[in-house]
Amino acid sequence: MDTTANVPAAGSDAQTPSASQPDPARAAAFRAAPKVLLHDHLDGGLRPQTVLELADAHGYRGLPVGDGPELARWFRSAADSGSLERYLETFAHTVGVMQHRDALVRVARECAMDLADDGVVYAEVRFAPEQHLEGGLGLDEVVQAVLDGFAAGVDIAARGGRAIRIGTLVTAMRHAARSREIAELAVRFRDRGVVGFDIAGAEAGNPPTRHLDAFEFMRQSNAHFTIHAGEAFGLPSIHEAIAFCGADRLGHGVRITDDITVPDGGIVDWSPDAPSGSRPVLGRVANYVRDKRIPLELCPSSNVQTGAVASLADHPFDLLARLRFRVTVNTDNRLMSDTTMSGEMIKLVDTFGYDWVDLQRFTINAAKSAFLPFDQRLAMIDDVIKPGYAVLFG
Repeated sequence: MDTTANVPAAGSDAQTPSASQPDPARAAAFRAAPKVLLHDHLDGGLRPQTVLELADAHGYRGLPVGDGPELARWFRSAADSGSLERYLETFAHTVGVMQHRDALVRVARECAMDLADDGVVYAEVRFAPEQHLEGGLGLDEVVQAVLDGFAAGVDIAARGGRAIRIGTLVTAMRHAARSREIAELAVRFRDRGVVGFDIAGAEAGNPPTRHLDAFEFMRQSNAHFTIHAGEAFGLPSIHEAIAFCGADRLGHGVRITDDITVPDGGIVDWSPDAPSGSRPVLGRVANYVRDKRIPLELCPSSNVQTGAVASLADHPFDLLARLRFRVTVNTDNRLMSDTTMSGEMIKLVDTFGYDWVDLQRFTINAAKSAFLPFDQRLAMIDDVIKPGYAVLFG
């Protein structure tokens, strides 16, 4: 990967992620790039106007403002707290309006349409069924409503010329005691659109090992799961997630850098003949994660908002990419971060100087890591991703 490589300037024949390109053309080029999204929360991606309309339809009175653009700004500013716990407080409002079947169907339908419009060709969108029971629905009814909404959105997108496939991850809240029940729900629906299981919520004080029964059940069922780890809490959560729980992927995992020693002064010599002391040194956990190709579901904008990293320039994405960890690009919560997959890619390009070759590699990383059968992952890479980027290569 050569982050210093020049890219064609604006007006050249090939569309490229050049900072000098006019914004509309540049945005269109990024939307055209096929994307694979592995870490996106359904309740973190609502359209602001939808939040308002669902609140009105179902009598939810807790919204802080009553105007769509103002509400969008409120979510973004409230999430910019530097604290995962405070960041999570914003979800009280989105979850609050998602307590009825029609609301769940609508939110899932619009999610599929919005992702497809942004050039996402495959997405795994997660949500916690246990948080959507206040309107009288049961767990199975909640999952079916979301699956029905995704199916409707995928169909609408296809009729508009945008093909997308969506898999669903059901999430258990790590501070609660329903993880085994939710894991069984994931397996019960795995032939109907649910592709895996996850735990989420505040990490501190809620280690993944509290949910070993759920993870053992998933392994015994030959089912996939990811674990939120290494976001707000450090290396111990990552170690537990992989060593004791057997996670297939790490949700965020940004704190793996706690086990990577960078040369004094933070200056790394990446040249092939660089002396050993000028390169990062990996500890045993970091080496294991890299050697086993355990995917990292990195979410740059969100990681800054929750205080996992100080700024985008300080994000270890580039360090991890250069060290050949299996890094993937993700949105986490599109509403709270006011972002899209295209937006995340643009930020990475502007910060680290990536080109289309780099972005294709990150996208293939995600496709390789999807909770899909091998032949389907291979087909997505060979038939969708590579041809899509070949057009952008010019």
